[in-house]
Amino acid sequence: MTNNLLLRLKPCGLIFGFVCLAWNNAGAQSQPALADSFYNFINANRARASVYITRNDSVIARLDENKLMPLTGTVKLLVAIEFAQQSTHETINENAYVNLEELEKYYIPEIDSIAQKAWMAYAKAHNEIKNGAVKLVDVARGMMMFSCNANADFLMDLLGFDNVKENITLFNLKQHTAIYPLAGSMFIYQVPKKSSEAKLIKEISKYSDKKYSMEAYYNHLELKTDPGFKAGFNAGQFSPALQKMWSDKLPSATTKEYVQIAQALNSRQVLDEDAFFTIGELVEYPMENKNFQQRFKNYGTKSGSTAYAFTMVFYFTMKDGTRMESAVFCNNLAPHEVKLLETWVEPFKEQLVADPLFRYKLKF
Repeated sequence: MTNNLLLRLKPCGLIFGFVCLAWNNAGAQSQPALADSFYNFINANRARASVYITRNDSVIARLDENKLMPLTGTVKLLVAIEFAQQSTHETINENAYVNLEELEKYYIPEIDSIAQKAWMAYAKAHNEIKNGAVKLVDVARGMMMFSCNANADFLMDLLGFDNVKENITLFNLKQHTAIYPLAGSMFIYQVPKKSSEAKLIKEISKYSDKKYSMEAYYNHLELKTDPGFKAGFNAGQFSPALQKMWSDKLPSATTKEYVQIAQALNSRQVLDEDAFFTIGELVEYPMENKNFQQRFKNYGTKSGSTAYAFTMVFYFTMKDGTRMESAVFCNNLAPHEVKLLETWVEPFKEQLVADPLFRYKLKF
């Protein structure tokens, strides 16, 4: 159970289903009490949170927006951006098929099963699987909608880890830490024979960021080339203490920097104009719903969580031209607190969109 909680970097997919259901049944369903619960939790736990929200280029809410925090699955936004750029430049063909066996190399069943099963169910329901293969664009959508880690690692390998990292410079992000393979990083936390968890924690704590990233990458290469390597992963060794350390060492950035990315995407800047077609497929998938189409010109979102951290980024431009970009990151949470934030986040977003009084009271 603990390990299934570990890497739930998939809330976008499940939340997406909730959003569409709510808005299909009742237009823009308002749940102000749940929105207040989200806001009140952040306000009561300011030391564990960071917030940055802009509306029409004016800052309407901020809380420690320059604090470096683990990104969880939200880091996959940069992978999606690189995918869109390479698709536009025809470096990759987003409609080419890839065998599911290639994705399986990076799939850790004990960790990523919830996200992977949800994506597979969606892909089958939409007839996306042909002869055991799926289109690259559907792999990328699985990464964004369901936050599948195997999809992310496969795509980073395909696109080039260095190319993904270059987007940190492209968006002028000054504090963003290194991006590395997610599955490969988990193998760092396997306790060696004749050692102990305490010794491993002490050893990892001495790693430089570069050494940590390279260890994750070497493990990624093993997963890619050695079919037997994955079988050596022992989920039972991944204790809560190791999970917390792993979560804290995930790629990190600030809410202000991720709002900076959201502003560029929302305003159709920085990237080539043609890249925004693919951004629409990957990041702005809620716009496939008619109720979103009635209210917005574009609406993009990515969120994620581990058992100890929660992150959310979203942006939109309404039909009248009103723009908003928002990022909320939380860390050092308990698993039940993560679940609560996942429950409250969509009502919070809806109140941000629709209720000026709610926006006014967002003072930290």
